[in-house]
Amino acid sequence: MNEKERTIFVCSDSVGETAEAVVKATIRQFNAHHTRITRYAHIKNEEEIRFLMEEAVRQGAFVAYTLVLPELREMMMQEAGRLKLNAVDIMGPVMQAFIDTFHDSPKREAGLLHRLDEEYYRRVEAIEFTVRCDDGKDMNVIPQADIVLLGVSRTSKTPLSIYLAHKGYKVCNYPIVPDIKPPRELLQQNKSKLVGLTMDAGQLSKIRTERLKSVGLPKGAKYASLERVVEELEFAQDLYKELGCMVIDVTEKAIEETAGLIAESYFK
Repeated sequence: MNEKERTIFVCSDSVGETAEAVVKATIRQFNAHHTRITRYAHIKNEEEIRFLMEEAVRQGAFVAYTLVLPELREMMMQEAGRLKLNAVDIMGPVMQAFIDTFHDSPKREAGLLHRLDEEYYRRVEAIEFTVRCDDGKDMNVIPQADIVLLGVSRTSKTPLSIYLAHKGYKVCNYPIVPDIKPPRELLQQNKSKLVGLTMDAGQLSKIRTERLKSVGLPKGAKYASLERVVEELEFAQDLYKELGCMVIDVTEKAIEETAGLIAESYFK
C-alpha cells in the first residue's frame, strides 16, 4: 500500500487526545510519516459509530477508540465484526483489568481526564505565581510561596521552579550573588520551605562559558571563570548554613530527580 493512503481513525466520546497520543506513539515506530489521523470526538450515539466505521472501510483505515459508555463500546465491536474492520479498544482492557483485580466499578463518565477541576486551577495559579516570582522579581509575596529556591546563576532555578509549578507548588526563586545582601523577606522565612541549590564548580564554569557563547559574549569573562564560580558557591554555602535550609547538589541530577527530592521533603 502506498504510504499516502494510510489513514487511522481516532474515535472517542470525549476529545480523543488519549487515543491520538497512543496512535502517534505507534506511528513513530514505523516509516509512516505521511499517515493521516482523522479524529471523531464527542461521539454520542450508535448512528455516529455506524457512519464513521463505514467511512473507515471506504478509506482503508483502522480505528483506535476510547469509549467509556458500554453501549457505545459494544456497538463499536459489533460494527467492526460486521465490516471486518480492525478496531482497537485502547481504554477498555485496562478498565476491565481494574474491575477484575480491585472489584471496583468505573464512573462511566466521558472526559474525566480533561475536566477543569480544582486541581487544574490550582496548577494554573501556581504557574502564574511562579512566573511572576522568577529570579527574585517579586520578593514581597515570598510568604505565599510553598517553596523558595536559592542558588547562584545557572544552577537550574528557573526550569526547576516551572517544573514544580506544574505539580501545583507555588515557587519563588532567588539568585545568590556575593555582592548583594539577601532581602529581609528571605531571611525571615521558615527554613522548611527554603531549598539551596549547588553544583560542582568545574561543571558550572563550563555551563556559564557555553551561556556566554550563546549570547555572543567573550568566553573569558569573569562570570564564567573558575575563581568567580568558586567564590559564588562558597558564599551560597555560607548563606545556606545561616538559613539552615535543605541543600541539593544538582550536578548530576535531572530536573525531575531534584523536584522529586524537594517534593519528598515538602511532605515530611
